Amino acid sequence: MDTSRLKKLLLDGAPEFWELLRQQTREARAFDELFILSSLRKKAHARHLAPPKPASEKIRVALLGGYSLYPFHELLEHICELEGSPCELWKGDFDNYISEIMDESSGLYAFAPRVVLLMPSENRCRYPGKLTDPRELQQAEATRVVDSLLQLIARAHDKTSAEIITTNYILPARHDHGAFRSRTMGSDWTFRKWVNLELGLKAPPYLHICDLEFLAHRLGGIQARDERSWFESKQPCSPALLVDFAREAAHLIASLRRAPKKVLVLDLDNTLWGGVVADDGLEGIELGDTSPRGEAFKAFQRYIASLRHRGVLLAVSSKNDHHRAAEVFEKHPEMILKMDDIVAFKANWDPKSDNIRQIAAELNLGLDSFVFVDDNPAEIDIVRQFVPEVATILLGPDPSEYATLLQDCRFFEVRSLTAEDAERTSQYLSEARRKELQASATDMNVYLESLEMEAVITEFVPVDVPRLSQLINKSNQFNLTTRRRTEAEVQALMREPGYIGFSVRLKDRFGDHGLISIVIGHAVDGIMKIDTWLMSCRVLKRQVEDEVLNELARLAAARNCSKLEGLYLPTPKNEMVRDFYSRMGFTLVAEDEKSRQFELSLKNFQPTPTRIKITRRAYDPS
Repeated sequence: MDTSRLKKLLLDGAPEFWELLRQQTREARAFDELFILSSLRKKAHARHLAPPKPASEKIRVALLGGYSLYPFHELLEHICELEGSPCELWKGDFDNYISEIMDESSGLYAFAPRVVLLMPSENRCRYPGKLTDPRELQQAEATRVVDSLLQLIARAHDKTSAEIITTNYILPARHDHGAFRSRTMGSDWTFRKWVNLELGLKAPPYLHICDLEFLAHRLGGIQARDERSWFESKQPCSPALLVDFAREAAHLIASLRRAPKKVLVLDLDNTLWGGVVADDGLEGIELGDTSPRGEAFKAFQRYIASLRHRGVLLAVSSKNDHHRAAEVFEKHPEMILKMDDIVAFKANWDPKSDNIRQIAAELNLGLDSFVFVDDNPAEIDIVRQFVPEVATILLGPDPSEYATLLQDCRFFEVRSLTAEDAERTSQYLSEARRKELQASATDMNVYLESLEMEAVITEFVPVDVPRLSQLINKSNQFNLTTRRRTEAEVQALMREPGYIGFSVRLKDRFGDHGLISIVIGHAVDGIMKIDTWLMSCRVLKRQVEDEVLNELARLAAARNCSKLEGLYLPTPKNEMVRDFYSRMGFTLVAEDEKSRQFELSLKNFQPTPTRIKITRRAYDPS
């Protein structure tokens, strides 16, 4: 890597330094390269060369474990900052993590981290008995190792309310024990595999696994180890793996606050099948098991279908005749994807950037939640130019690589998966049928009545925490304060006196919308302050907001509050709710560039009647 231009920009004090540093950081693969780039970043700060974009608030991250934390912390700090998630780091002592977690007066708790990154020692993940011990004895020891680690992690979480990231264990890559290693749980190979599996399966919502087993496998078991580095400076792995480890840890830290992408927009010709359907006809395109290329396109579709089952919405934007393009989905026997899998189908001769904007409007989703895939560099360039918020993936000439490009893009990774995620496509298709009915209706009240809506208002419950955090962190448009919270923070709120939290689920005769609204309030001195109010845009103007206000007023009165206080914090994406409180009967009492404050007296408040049948569920911790 040539850093000469980077150094010149630094000496000249040029703001372009930061963009080039970010680009070279993403390209760097060797430890030495990344370490040099980190040094240049620190020099830029010493020279007070400010990045062009204001720095985000730093996340307090505590590092502790059974290894030396230098130079890992340098790489982690560098990558986090360059990827927009700057960190303030606290470092524990070498192999002192158990004491640091158990001692309430330790520096760990004084630091009050938002994220704890733990690297447990692999020396504590080894079967101490004989290879010939009964499997039950070996398995019991593996369970003890997992449970002991989880108890330690639970203590750190309980004392800090932090999200916890823990590494699992690298597997050995030497021929020790030969083939017998797989026939006994007493070998390090099998014992650690079992521990890693149990650790992942038993992990609570606040625990996230930094998968060193996978990273070492991806790099190569021999390349992942460096015994000399262990004996000389107690490094957890080789320099090559240390780079991948730092990138993965930075990715996990960022993902705690950053929602995955929601929509995959697909080209058709030479993307989902080989050839051009308008020229080659339905029978002439390459798709299916009769040729290697056709099989590769089919495999690509199969992977795309798996994304749909994770909750990713699939759309099409193709320069094509609509009828000819749709015919492939409807009639080709080798098509994995069907029209029912697609929430928006744009096959026309309009610019694809215009199609994507139209799809975003129809789905009520921000463009920054879209990913566009095409084999044509010119089309990719047009989308990058006219809808720069959309992430793009350029496919090459070899369809056997298409699935791997999507698998490694990291746009669609999920921290948790709920049953509602798998039903998201059905929800959007049902929404299209609702809009058809609304378009034909002449009276709004009659339309709402015909929907036969039923809502369940539920106090926050532990089983909903992953979905609650998911919505809090990805909802942008109808979100009055856009305050983000991790799963750990949502759980902590449930224990806080004075706070209320409830969610709303909605269904109608067309289908189940799932969880569509979240409200958090805080009773202070007779005032119920609305901390969070967000809703799915799909249910706007269907009286859900009226029922939410009815519930807020009811809960506020039960806590002897005389008024509601609402706050609007503007963001680039929530302009649609700027005047929402005014529309709901609140009075504007204060306003500046950063916020608008509203109040609603409950003295004469009367609940608004709606066409929604309401069921309430209280949380019973027993």
